[in-house]
Amino acid sequence: MNDASVIGLAQGALMTALMISAPILIVSLGIGLIVSVFQAMTQINEATLSFVPKVLGVFAVSALMGPWMIGTMVNYTTRLFVALPDLAR
Repeated sequence: MNDASVIGLAQGALMTALMISAPILIVSLGIGLIVSVFQAMTQINEATLSFVPKVLGVFAVSALMGPWMIGTMVNYTTRLFVALPDLAR
């Protein structure tokens, strides 16, 4: 196992983690921004006001994108297990 294969494994793991977490993070960020603008316009200073919309958004994205996320993880894990014997040399 040389340096290039270790870097390749780390890069693949990071890219997979970013691809899986990006939809949830983007929706959470967008909802937080919308709620913050609403709070600034109405001068409501309630910290828990953004919690419920964010939770609902994260659940909705997880329900819609869940099969793709799991498929991406399974694909990466399968490629990793297939490449494991070659990496052990």
